[in-house]
Amino acid sequence: MSNNNGNVKSLESWIWDAACSIRGAKDAPKYKDYILPLIFTKRLCDVFDDELNRIATEVGSRNKAFQLVKADHKLVRFYLPLLPDDSEQPVWSMIRKLSDRIGESITTHMRAIAKENPLLQGIIDRVDFNATTHGQRDLDDDRLSNLIEAISTKRLGLDDVEADIIGKSYEYLIRKFAEGGGQSAGEFYTPPEVGTIMSRVLEPEPGMEIYDPTCGSGGLLVKCEIAMEESVRGRKRTFAPLKLFGQEYTPETWAMANMNMIIHDMEGQIEIGDTFKNPKFRNKQGRLRTFDRIVANPMWNQHWFIEADYDNDEFDRFPAGAGFPGKSSADWGWIQHIHASLNDTGRAAIVLDTGAASRGSGNAGTNKEKRVRKWFVDNDIIESVLYLPENLFYNTTAPGIVLFLNKDKEIEKEGRVLLVNASRIFEKGDPKNFIPDEGIKRIVDTLINWNEEEKLSCIVEHAELKKNDYNISPSRYIHTGETETYRPIPEIVKELNAIEEEARETDEALRNILKQLGVDA
Repeated sequence: MSNNNGNVKSLESWIWDAACSIRGAKDAPKYKDYILPLIFTKRLCDVFDDELNRIATEVGSRNKAFQLVKADHKLVRFYLPLLPDDSEQPVWSMIRKLSDRIGESITTHMRAIAKENPLLQGIIDRVDFNATTHGQRDLDDDRLSNLIEAISTKRLGLDDVEADIIGKSYEYLIRKFAEGGGQSAGEFYTPPEVGTIMSRVLEPEPGMEIYDPTCGSGGLLVKCEIAMEESVRGRKRTFAPLKLFGQEYTPETWAMANMNMIIHDMEGQIEIGDTFKNPKFRNKQGRLRTFDRIVANPMWNQHWFIEADYDNDEFDRFPAGAGFPGKSSADWGWIQHIHASLNDTGRAAIVLDTGAASRGSGNAGTNKEKRVRKWFVDNDIIESVLYLPENLFYNTTAPGIVLFLNKDKEIEKEGRVLLVNASRIFEKGDPKNFIPDEGIKRIVDTLINWNEEEKLSCIVEHAELKKNDYNISPSRYIHTGETETYRPIPEIVKELNAIEEEARETDEALRNILKQLGVDA
């Protein structure tokens, strides 16, 4: 195990040094769309070399091996139309030895590879390495040459590095980009310890179908496969891998997710598009496809969906009594989509803003978001709620929660919800806090076993949740003993704005009714 850890650290250092070879650590995140495909291509080239060498031992030479795979692409996982002048030379040398018009030539090679491999189309050929802005190259040939040379210093073949090690290193690179990515980082990256907790608590089993409707770079799906493999490790019999499905809105991030899955040696189906308005995974009848497990970290508090988006829904995602959660936040809209995408025994884990657990509770009158939350409590779909430590996420210092749904709760859990306040289980990090391994284990054990522990967790009856106006935030019921904390001012202002907007909508509806009755309002 120690050797593996050393390999991971060594590869992580190399992969980050290669990224920094363009213009230093500060600017490396700006070039992730160039760096990630090149490292991905290096892995493809080295694995292709290994496959050629295997065939060559059987047929007598690499030259014959090249001829065979050119005639029958099925002999290798990915066929690369890169043939060095000397067949004994590595395939990557076709890229490494470029000295003129480097950006243009790499783009041509990438497009040729994609043309031969439908699975890589739109993934490896998305970037133009010769692109310019206002007549200036985005990444000039000198820096591109430096990057290629840095990547060339380590071999990434089957005999050099295991898929899980290079996969972890690739995830490390994505995390490093997230550290410098500012507000945009949360769109493609969830802290690994949060993903580990979610996947372990969901306990995915061999052969299950796992779905992430907002998959980003695919990290949560990968975590589920890792959790499943860890749970069956040591069994003598073989086991089926998970079937992974994801949808992502941003093209560049969609490409990143596909590369991440392949480089982890995991097969999945990642679709591109707006899941909320156009979910791609459907059954033969055109209805939503359902899954065994769902993991998701949707963008928090999306405000561009309107009531018409809910009213015009064709997939029965927003049931009567729940429906539109209000324009200021689509958090509970995403939860409804996820609930509708679960099969009859399905379970889900969703990362959300802490306000999703409490907004509207304690206010006079009705609140749209609270109404949806009430529907989920009354229908006994919420199994547990985890309150996370602050400053874990790269696009916010807010703590966040993880909401766990279960459409087939055990009898002893019916009518009750487990609340876990893990706000104190973290260590300080730079630039972000993190949950240590022992903290992850403690949280996972608490959530799986429904353990009650003072200042950490408690089981709450639905009657008590109703008495507290359907506030399901663990911080409302579990006090950690720390000095009293106050809700952030921006969160309070957001809630006040939502209340004012609902009041305006109610006034407008009332005026319309009075107008129809011929009464001046």
